[in-house]
Amino acid sequence: MTVAERGPAPLVGALGGAFGALAAKLQRAHGVDLRCGVTVTALTGRDGKLTGAELSDGARIEADIAVIALGAIRNTEWLAQSGLAAGPRGVACDAGCRAFNMYGIVTDDVFVAGDVARFPHPLFEYQMLSLEHWGNAVAQAEVAAHNMVNPGPLRRPHLAVPAFWSSQFSLNIKSVGVPTFSDQVVIAQGSLESRRLVAVYGYRGRVTAAVSVNHAKWLEHYERLIETAAPFPPEPTVVDRPASPTPVPSDVPDPKVLSHGPTVAVTGYLPDRRLTLRHWGG
Repeated sequence: MTVAERGPAPLVGALGGAFGALAAKLQRAHGVDLRCGVTVTALTGRDGKLTGAELSDGARIEADIAVIALGAIRNTEWLAQSGLAAGPRGVACDAGCRAFNMYGIVTDDVFVAGDVARFPHPLFEYQMLSLEHWGNAVAQAEVAAHNMVNPGPLRRPHLAVPAFWSSQFSLNIKSVGVPTFSDQVVIAQGSLESRRLVAVYGYRGRVTAAVSVNHAKWLEHYERLIETAAPFPPEPTVVDRPASPTPVPSDVPDPKVLSHGPTVAVTGYLPDRRLTLRHWGG
């Protein structure tokens, strides 16, 4: 199996460089021909059948099956003239799932939830988060439904701590918080070598996320630290203390540009568009 990865390592965009290095070692140990920093420029074929692929570094590989992962684009084009703050990265809304209109004013009768929603979270400095985890979609939909049928004083915000999991070969990876919202990471328990650990992420001196590898029973403890904005690095536990609990740069995208590019424009248009307001006098 050959994997072409456009980033420096797998999972870097989600979990940072340390986990990217672990994922790369794991894949190669299981016989994967991992090519990082390259993209597929063309698929080749003969007589209607796939024969291989050409890579951006000039290499060619033979293949009879291709699995293509291109990411996701929110289907918001049908909202282009709706007057809502909608764009390729989703529909901007408040913490109660109420959509913003094109002028940045919250609506009272349009609600969004799930992958398409971009919402502010107080635990992450009100960055506009857009999460693609099914657990978030379920929890956010419950908040949206509640707020649809209740008056203002009874409405509630969507404050669930993001969480996801993934299985890769023999590893069970689970996460709470937002690992990309960080500037440092520390191995709080276990080690990379043992492939059994908990890594804790911090941003400007407080805990913002934790990722476990085959050690998920501790995530509830770290979730409480995230919810209470506990100091980073966290106090060492009495179990599985690491040999060197020294924080290192988390090697993730800058938290100020959490979405890896322009955020949804509150005008409802792309950032290079301009909206003209006309004021009529009487």
